[in-house]
Amino acid sequence: MSAPGRSLSRRRTLASSGSEATGTRFEKALVYAARLHRRQRRKVTAIPYITHLLAVAAIVGENGGDEDQMIAALLHDAAEDQGGAKTLREIRRRFGPRVARLVEACTDTVEDPKPPWRSRKERYLRELQTAPADARLISAADKVHNLGSILRDLRREGEALWTRFSGRKEGTLWYYRSLAAEFSARGPAGLAEELACLLRAVESVVSAP
Repeated sequence: MSAPGRSLSRRRTLASSGSEATGTRFEKALVYAARLHRRQRRKVTAIPYITHLLAVAAIVGENGGDEDQMIAALLHDAAEDQGGAKTLREIRRRFGPRVARLVEACTDTVEDPKPPWRSRKERYLRELQTAPADARLISAADKVHNLGSILRDLRREGEALWTRFSGRKEGTLWYYRSLAAEFSARGPAGLAEELACLLRAVESVVSAP
């Protein structure tokens, strides 16, 4: 992942040169993602799922990600939630092998029905240890946005929040603690720090009397 100073320098260079930061491929990916997820909402809410995908793409772009990474961020849940291996092949056809590889690296299963939650997450954590840096950036952005949403809703709803999640309270906390440790160990550093900060805030709410 690019250091903050380098990312800022890159943004200034693009702005001063007049070159496009994103092109028609990103526009096509945005439309494709919106269509794939048009009927999907965030867990037990009325929030359109596309809001999460847009947020993850924004985090990736703000942390030095290139256009392929931002496209993969828009599509990071497409294969897992909207068609499995068939959708992954379509992503490769539309957006190329690198985007497909990034999406696959962020996918914990393409099986239907999905394997048990705990085994899927344990496998994802193992695979994350050897994932390339360009895929880890997308994964970390995804987890930062998810955990930020958990923190917001935990403050609003209290302990009832955990019934939304397959891992319930203990499993969900185990998963994010494991993710925070992994990203702290191998990066990306900036998002690892943000995830750790969010986790501390979640645990503070959980432990409050």
